[in-house]
Amino acid sequence: MAIKVSVAKAAKPKRAPRKPVVRSEVKTQSNMVDKAIDLIKWVDTPFKLLEVVILVTLFGLGYFAWDSRQVILNTITSHEKLPQLKERDTMIPIAESLQKDLEATTVVVHKVNLVTNSRTTMFALSEKGVDRSLDGMVSSLFSSDATRNGSIIQMLAGEVSCDKLMVSGKTSDWESKQGSTFVCRGSIPPPIGEFAGYVSVTWKKEPQDLTAVKTRINLASTELAK
Repeated sequence: MAIKVSVAKAAKPKRAPRKPVVRSEVKTQSNMVDKAIDLIKWVDTPFKLLEVVILVTLFGLGYFAWDSRQVILNTITSHEKLPQLKERDTMIPIAESLQKDLEATTVVVHKVNLVTNSRTTMFALSEKGVDRSLDGMVSSLFSSDATRNGSIIQMLAGEVSCDKLMVSGKTSDWESKQGSTFVCRGSIPPPIGEFAGYVSVTWKKEPQDLTAVKTRINLASTELAK
């Protein structure tokens, strides 16, 4: 008798169900800051300050953390009560002393106006002395340069900002042409929210002791304000 042997077919392994692919658009802090800066640059009248309020409410991440946005609003709304810079002829010797002490390549002093998003260059010092080519030049405070925008926020928060020099306009181009590659910027005067202007100090290479550099810049910034 023939015996039939049935061979059971091996069961195919079941595939694990595929997880649905979720695509989401992640907005980075840099994108948010860029949008924030674009709106700030639009502000040129007191009536547009409402837009700034919306800005700091909606974009509360990154540089625009709660403490920083309060500082920005307070600085803008109390702009007329801010300290003022001393007269140009009085500031130049202070800047020259700063340049000498820090062995800096250049020192540039700017007056700022947050309400109109403007920056006026008061004077510039090179290794050869006062360079009048930048005197009275008016440009945007917040610009397309994310590095400089970040520095401005830091100065509003009472910090001295130091970083590699990035060419983004006539002033930084002038600094670069003097051989500078590194820059530190400090608010005039230094306290949080008292942002009447700022001093930009550059070197051909990064200083070794940035703590000492920041302390000396703060001392000079205090002297530069009335």
